[in-house]
This record gives sequence, structure tokens and C-alpha cells, in this order.
Amino acid sequence: MNVLSAAPHYLELSELAARLKAGTASPVGVTHTLLERISRLDRSLNAYAIVTADDALAQAEVAEAEIKDGRYRGPLHGVPVAVKDLCWVEGHPTAAGMSIHRNFRPSENATVVHRLKEAGAIILGKLQLTEGAYSDHHPSITPPKNPWNLDYWPGISSSGAGAATAAGLCYGAIASDTGGSIRWPCGANGLTGLKPTWGRVSRHGVFELAATLDHVGPMARSARDCALLLAAIAGPDPKDPTALFDPVPDYAGLADEGVSGLRIGIDPGWNGDDVDPGVKTILSEAAEVFRSLGATIVKVACPDVTQAVADWTPNCAVEAAVAHEATYLPRKSEYGPVLASVVEDGRALSGTDYQKILIRRLELRGRMAALFGTIDLLLTPVHPFAPLSLETIKTLGTQPDLIFKLQRYTCPFNMTGNPAITLPGGCTDSGLPVAFQLVAAHLGEPTLLRAGTAFQDATAWHCRHPRA
Repeated sequence: MNVLSAAPHYLELSELAARLKAGTASPVGVTHTLLERISRLDRSLNAYAIVTADDALAQAEVAEAEIKDGRYRGPLHGVPVAVKDLCWVEGHPTAAGMSIHRNFRPSENATVVHRLKEAGAIILGKLQLTEGAYSDHHPSITPPKNPWNLDYWPGISSSGAGAATAAGLCYGAIASDTGGSIRWPCGANGLTGLKPTWGRVSRHGVFELAATLDHVGPMARSARDCALLLAAIAGPDPKDPTALFDPVPDYAGLADEGVSGLRIGIDPGWNGDDVDPGVKTILSEAAEVFRSLGATIVKVACPDVTQAVADWTPNCAVEAAVAHEATYLPRKSEYGPVLASVVEDGRALSGTDYQKILIRRLELRGRMAALFGTIDLLLTPVHPFAPLSLETIKTLGTQPDLIFKLQRYTCPFNMTGNPAITLPGGCTDSGLPVAFQLVAAHLGEPTLLRAGTAFQDATAWHCRHPRA
């Protein structure tokens, strides 16, 4: 592990942007450096599903010429990023981690990809993921590895996005989160990740797992970086009627407003006995940092999420069955066992049982809204234990209690649609990163980014990175 390295591939996106604007860094040079790094390191990490090197270099040449000519588009101009391989990129395969889609080449870009390109970002390629963005990789795919320690879990489903960004193979990534798929990989790989409010970012051209649970958002090295990425991709979209029509704030500007006066809630019961001592220490230290910066720490009692965690799987299963309706029966034999099982479960659930889940979701959403009437942010773990080894992950199917603990701080906020940010907050004795989570009211992304930026200005956990 290294700390505070000046290596250019580990710069924050915002730092690189300043150099590109000033002309002290070159889009072509930076892109060449990252493509060489991908070629050298990704043989062991398997983070990329495909690398679009020729397109990336062509985009870099255009960006370099535009910047030199004074046609600067903004802070993503000339910055190499990557997208989870469920985002359509025109003319390039979008497999969504599935064997049946390996030859699918969309005729248009996903809205998020279109907006990245409009902002001048350079798309390096498509990042690997679990099958259909559910919980396991297709048997034909070699799963991505955690660059901090190859024997440890890289998180799911955005496994490649976490590995690539942490290893300096891109400056940020666009991913999705249906039950924790931005937050788990960020926690496992020492990154900052933002799950926006449901509908804040268009889902057009993003392969669907569960329509009402899927959130599209950024993964990067810092809250400032996430603010820049979110500013580019957020906003209404005629191609996605569920995208919110609320005006997009100046996320980057608001991120520097600090936390003075914010009320940050902590539930001692929810963050209590089942949370490992090391994670508790990280939560306590984070709270003290926020207190020292002017926030007020408030004890709260969160709504009970036990039923919501139990409901998440059948809710996701029904929506996955809808998403796979056209392909599952005719090509069932080509599905991996885990995704096939969840689709089967969704097909079997009764309409009345599904409706009960929807009613309970609305009730939980109302209780969470009431909670956020008393606080600005909620501080929780990402999960209540230290990083998981791959050996432990192999046993998840036989450990329902472990699955529940993994999901208890993430899935509820997909059920309610609340935005959440994951921030590196410490490390284990062996040097692996450990994170915490902040949650806000609907459309509370500016508050999350303010808090994340203030915390990272006062600490250096987000500056740590794997040795490579």
C-alpha cells in the first residue's frame, strides 16, 4: 500500500482536470499512460470487459485540440473514465455480464454516456460486472480482483468499476446500484461512491436489473470528483420519463460549503451490537471529525429495516423477471445459476405478495422522510464487518445471517430511493480499506457532497491506494 503518492494515474479527477485546463497535462499523454497501465495490470485484475483503445485515443486527440484552441468544455474535458458494461456505448458490445448479450452492439449511447461525451470525457472502455448486475459473475467470466489484495472481495455488482478506479486504470467510473452495487465496491476498494436519489440520473440505455431499485451514479477517488461526474450525468431525459425534472444544482460549487450547522444522526442501536469493533471505531472517529468541523451529532432512532431487507430480494426478483421476460425462457440454459434462480423466484411470486411489498416500501419511505425532517444526514456503516475474503464470499449461499448483515445498511435505501455516499474512513490492521456511509433526504446530494468534501479535506483516507 502507498499513501499520498504523486503518481499521475492516482490523481483525483479534479486535480487532473485542473492540469488539463492549464495545459500542464495532455489528454493524449494521459490516455496513452492509462491504456498502457490497463494493458499491463488488467491481466491480473480483469476489471475491463472491453477496452476501446482506438476510440479513446481519437477522443483524446479531439479534446487536446479543443483545449488548445480555447474551446474548453468543462472539468471533464480530456479526462479518461470508464463505464460499467451495462451502459450502452454506440457500436461496442454491451454484455451486462451475460453470455447471451456478448454480441449486442447498441445503435446509440446510453444517456449517461452521451452526457459524458458531451462534457468532453474520454471513454476508455467497459467495466466488468456480475451477471445481469445481480450477485454472482456468469460462469464463463473471470471475476475482477481487488487490487488491494487479490484474495479479498472487490464488491458487487460493479466489481470491475471498483477494481479499475482503485488501481488507477481510470479516473472515475459510472456504475449502478440496485442493492449496494456502488457502495460495496467503493467500501472494498477505498473509493468514494454516490448512489443518487432514484430518478436523479437517467436509466435510458442502462441494462435493467430491477427498474424501481436501479440507481445510476459515479464512483471516484473523492467527493469532489463525484460532484463533477454527477453534474455531467444528472438531470431530466425525454428518453427516460422516470428521470426527475428538478433542476440540477451546481454540485461542484455546493461541495465546498462545509458542514457547519448540519445535523448528523447516529442510531446507537442500529450501529450497535452486530457491528464489529473496528467498524464502530471508524464511525466514532468520523463523527468526531464532523463535530470538529461544526456539525451537530444527534442520536436518532431509525425505522426498523428488517422487513425491508427481507423484502428486497423478492422485490428485485419480480422486477428482474420482467427485465428478462424476452430472453429467459428461450435461452434459459445460457443463464448462470444465480441469476436464473432469482428470475425463477420472481416469476413464482404472487401478485398479492408483491403488492404487499410495495405497500411496505411506501410505508418505509414515509418513515425515512419523517426521520430526515429532524436531521440532515444519517451516519451508518456500509456493512458491519471488516473486508470479506473470497473464501468467506464463497459461503454466502449457506449463511443467510451474513447476507442479511451485508444488505442491512444498503438495500433499505434502494427500497426508499434515498441518496447515499460512501467514504473511506479507515483501514484494517492488514491495510485493507474500510468505509462508512452517509444518507440524505431525497435530492439531498448537495448535502452529501458537502459533508464528503469537508471530511476529505480534513482527512487523507481517500488518498490511500494499492501499491502498483
